[in-house]
Amino acid sequence: MRFLRSILPVIFLCCIFETAVAQQVPMYSQYIMNGFLINPSYAGRDGYTTVNLTVRDQWVGMAGAPTTYALSFQTRLLKDSYISKSTSVRKKFVKPTRGGNVGLGGYLFNDNNGIMHRTGIQAAYAYHISMGRTDGTPNYLSFGLAMTAYQFVVNTNGVIFDPADPLLNSYQRSVFIPDFNFGASYTTSKYYFGFAMTNLLRGSLFVSDSSSNKRTELGNYFLTGGMKFPVAPDWVIEPSTLIKSSDMLFKSIQADLTTRVYYKEDYWAGVSWRTSDAIIVMLGLRYDRYYFAYAYDITLTDIRKQSFGTHELTLAVKFGESARRYRWINAY
Repeated sequence: MRFLRSILPVIFLCCIFETAVAQQVPMYSQYIMNGFLINPSYAGRDGYTTVNLTVRDQWVGMAGAPTTYALSFQTRLLKDSYISKSTSVRKKFVKPTRGGNVGLGGYLFNDNNGIMHRTGIQAAYAYHISMGRTDGTPNYLSFGLAMTAYQFVVNTNGVIFDPADPLLNSYQRSVFIPDFNFGASYTTSKYYFGFAMTNLLRGSLFVSDSSSNKRTELGNYFLTGGMKFPVAPDWVIEPSTLIKSSDMLFKSIQADLTTRVYYKEDYWAGVSWRTSDAIIVMLGLRYDRYYFAYAYDITLTDIRKQSFGTHELTLAVKFGESARRYRWINAY
């Protein structure tokens, strides 16, 4: 039994090698809840200061299955504070602040996939350009650049493998990799779309790597888009899509096709189809400034026979609907 527990992670990695190529970066089912995790141009997009925690446990019950933890922060810098002036004892007026163009954000992440572990940090800068208004709310063309740095570790403790394996023995087991991500997006009150790419340097810079082997990582590409359709008072339907690919273009294309239904912007439910992978059921609610969302991935591949599906929990809190900020766009 101990032997099976030791060798299972290796068997698991071999079985999912094709998937792991496309899933080099963390996967999220509720990307709509926090698009900043895949596109740095979303930093400060909605004008709030937001703290978001995402926990994803993939293929529950399988040894060495992927798990992801992400804690993010983002905000929009303001040009001026709210100004309150009294013109007389009985008269008082408040001058609204002007929205700034700069968004800042960052997040910590820990992503584990079998014997491979990534722990790192990302800091992002976004610039939002006003492009007119739709229904009284500004439209924004946004650009973002993020610097990411993470430790990549191959942990072979408890794993049985050939000591003469040329791959495991010719590479450093732990390296520190800095890189950059880029994103662009266009957002209105009715629709949005965006494009992002990761690993601009293809992981070519290494710190603490004493081996002479050259290695690189794949660049990953994300194309997102969605539209909101009011169908009745207090009811909105939002279809959206996320298309993912990498440098191995025709071998790794995957799409998430999603439809969510909102009631009074306080409750929502949705379903998503991830091509060749899973059906995803999503539920969420908002209470005051707090957001809670849960997603369950029903695996469509043979892995479903060995696992209990995938669970993803997202918690968010938004600050800013006060005298110091106003709401440009309700992103949720």
